[in-house]
Amino acid sequence: MSADRTKILLVDDEPDILEFMSYNLNKEGFEVFTSTNGKDAIHIATQEKPSLIILDVMMPDLDGIETCRVIRETPELKEVLVAFLTARNEDYSQIAGFDAGADDYINKPIKPRVMVSRVKALLRRAGKLTGGDEVMEVNGFTIDREKYLIVKDNVQINLPKKEFELIALLASKPGKVFTREDILKSVWGEDVVVGDRTIDVHIRKLREKLGDNYIRTIKGVGYKFEF
Repeated sequence: MSADRTKILLVDDEPDILEFMSYNLNKEGFEVFTSTNGKDAIHIATQEKPSLIILDVMMPDLDGIETCRVIRETPELKEVLVAFLTARNEDYSQIAGFDAGADDYINKPIKPRVMVSRVKALLRRAGKLTGGDEVMEVNGFTIDREKYLIVKDNVQINLPKKEFELIALLASKPGKVFTREDILKSVWGEDVVVGDRTIDVHIRKLREKLGDNYIRTIKGVGYKFEF
């Protein structure tokens, strides 16, 4: 298989679900791996280092929540995106998933086109779709989406995941004003409920680390990256 195809690992104890999702994601050019249990999934993920793992919540032995916790505790997999696939819509299930380190939720049953759209949106949001502009150079910064690295004046700046995604979004179109709604959808996703204060806190932390001259507040609207 081509080395530049985006890798996705599907984990579900129902073979029909794996076949359905694999078929549709393969058609879109993704390189798909499958597993029917959490233990094998962790092994495959460590070997293949996929960009995205889609986990069923309800599995025997090691369920999706516990599998996600192990993934988040594995250094080689700390940047892997994790989305839960579940027919359960209870709030506590989603909260438990996000607490375990999930990035998104996909409810089943789901139509093929909707599933593919959700997967692409999640990967794009995190800058993990191959073939795109993975490295940006803007206003003295080098931003490597694939490696989650920011370099300025030959000095590497380490940022937590959400802070990185936020600055990568703003820097992707210097001068463009991103509304709070734009930022919430792109960085946190439509299914995650966070307040405006969350954005403000992340912006403040970015200014502390990058300097005050790069992110401008547009009162009542949002933020933009100066160039």
